[in-house]
Amino acid sequence: MVCVPRRHFLLVFVALTAASLDAAAQQSSKLPRVGYLAFNKEATGGHILIAFRQTMQELGWVDGQSIIIETRFADGEVRRLPTLVDDLIRLKVDVIVVGSSATTRAAKSATTTIPIVMLASADAVGEGFVDSLARPGQNVTGLTLLAGPEIASKQLELLREIAPAAKRVAVLINPLNGSHAAFAAELTTAAHGLGTQLQLVEAGAPRQIDDAFAAMAKQRAMAILALSDAMFLGERRRIVDLARRGELPAMYSQREFIDAGGLVSYGPSLIDMSRRGARQVDKILRGADPKGIPVEQPTKFDLVINLKTARDLGLTIPRSLLARADDVKR
Repeated sequence: MVCVPRRHFLLVFVALTAASLDAAAQQSSKLPRVGYLAFNKEATGGHILIAFRQTMQELGWVDGQSIIIETRFADGEVRRLPTLVDDLIRLKVDVIVVGSSATTRAAKSATTTIPIVMLASADAVGEGFVDSLARPGQNVTGLTLLAGPEIASKQLELLREIAPAAKRVAVLINPLNGSHAAFAAELTTAAHGLGTQLQLVEAGAPRQIDDAFAAMAKQRAMAILALSDAMFLGERRRIVDLARRGELPAMYSQREFIDAGGLVSYGPSLIDMSRRGARQVDKILRGADPKGIPVEQPTKFDLVINLKTARDLGLTIPRSLLARADDVKR
């Protein structure tokens, strides 16, 4: 039996371990990298990331094994977005995934070469992110919530159906959201036909939300329509609580507000859009050019109603509306 000195054994062990770690590092550096940039905190937007990861895994991209997903959350701070995008670019990501108009704008301003996939944008054409839905023409593709602001008039119509006495409706808008001016114009036209007086109330940051609701109370608003916005989504529990505290029927664009106790929402599923966005990332990682991948729109808009909140507000939801609802929370 050959006796190996302990010192030699340790040297061999260290050398083998170092070689193994070096090989693992080299393997990791060769894996495709996807940068995932979210506007809100992980606590309020993490469920969308989970849906994205799951779909990527179903498509054969397992984080840490066949791909590396670099996640960055702006915690609702617009000013942090340029720094976070630059961080992802320094990591030489192959694709940047963005979850809102604000994150899309930040990524598009930082790079014209790295493919960008939108999980959601309010109006991709209207906001100048792509040339057209069928032919994006740039390094940006993905999904857009709307081809235009027409959904807002449908939301107002549904809100008035639920709360017919609410002739003064406050519209919560974010002046930093590039799509909200068009939405407000669409709502102004629709309001005339519905005999509704609109009150446009602005909140461009979380700290302004309380003041916005104070303004609604001062103007004696009888209901609220909150436009689709990433910041509003991140502050959904606070917005829902303020609406219920003020005993105001409220219409939202995402079911996440209803899960937080809101009254009614009408809009596409963010989870579904995240899954569809993952499929577009898969195409790009397999060699497709984002310029040739059409921007997709939601194929289904869900009407979700919270009956408990309706009872708390003293509202009776018409049976015809309940029959049309995609989900009724009791």
